[in-house]
Amino acid sequence: MKITDVKTHVLEASLSQPFAYSRAWYSTRTAMLVEIETDQGLVGWGECYGPARINTAVVQAMKAALVGQDALRTEWLWQEIYARYRDHGQKGVIIQGLSGIDIALWDLKGKFFNQPIHRLLGGPIRSDVPAYATGLYRRKGGDPVAYLAEEAAEYVAQGFKAVKLKVGFGVEEDILMTRIIRETIGPDIGLMIDANHAYDAIAAIRLGRAIEQYDIGWFEEPVPPEDIAGHLQVKAALKMPIAGGECEFTRYGFRDLLAKHMVDIVQPDTCAAGGISECKKIADMASAHGIRYAPHVWGTGIAIAAGLQLLSVLPDSTPPSLAPVEPMLEFDRTEHPIRQAILKTPIEHKEGRVAVPEGPGLGIEIDRGALERLRAS
Repeated sequence: MKITDVKTHVLEASLSQPFAYSRAWYSTRTAMLVEIETDQGLVGWGECYGPARINTAVVQAMKAALVGQDALRTEWLWQEIYARYRDHGQKGVIIQGLSGIDIALWDLKGKFFNQPIHRLLGGPIRSDVPAYATGLYRRKGGDPVAYLAEEAAEYVAQGFKAVKLKVGFGVEEDILMTRIIRETIGPDIGLMIDANHAYDAIAAIRLGRAIEQYDIGWFEEPVPPEDIAGHLQVKAALKMPIAGGECEFTRYGFRDLLAKHMVDIVQPDTCAAGGISECKKIADMASAHGIRYAPHVWGTGIAIAAGLQLLSVLPDSTPPSLAPVEPMLEFDRTEHPIRQAILKTPIEHKEGRVAVPEGPGLGIEIDRGALERLRAS
């Protein structure tokens, strides 16, 4: 099965109201999809996390290395492209572009063999995956005490067993909002916080110590990703688990992070860290180091499907037992007009669990009409 063309789709949609995390406001959502065509009429789909227009240029630059190649040689193609760009692209947008290509190739492989990707990865351990609700961002107007508490209560009513709160808006503000959310959701629902590396180690430790009483499932990206010493300092000072890794790339980047035990939960993004091929290797490395794996997922239905296919085959974080700790899916609940619109059948949760698609490849079908409606100008 030969690759005949590689196409990219940049999509964009305005939001009904802006929302913010600790570092920026969003008024639109974007996506960059990869489409790989073959001489057998099969088409594979992938997605790149990150700046859509830059990722498009990267993938188009890689096209010459792909056209005419055997689409089933996923490992060889990954190594070949990585080697071509090694001098200038060991991290960042080069790997993000390669990630979208790799996911599309796995989608093609599954369609060629008429099997879901998880079957080709060794077979499923689970047919559905526990999900936590990512949301609780800031809005332009209103009192966050009121609207965040209302939003958190809605997630619990929908059946989610864990939610994640965005912090990084000042230590005192974060302490208040963490208390409010814990009181709202009660003691039996998991609560994680995510600072998006807004703090240095001093501030992160101060915040962490003040909110430890609220049983925090993990403190995500407390300090900048390149601050190795800061991660270790925060991790040593706090009782709560530390999570991170969405800004790291490939097994080579994660090697030091895991070996130094910078985090308790590692969070590669399948659409950024190297695709399914590389993230399976990262997950195996994390397991060998006794570090839990909970991927970052903040894209469209393609990103969700790719995450589910991989999570389906990963072992529990604890040895086989009557109380297994399963890897969790990040299920973004913020407004994203593109996320489900591109899928003919949306991926939804049921009581906080998401079924792993069973169709060939990623197990999804793309709505081409939606691609045209949402195409960026």
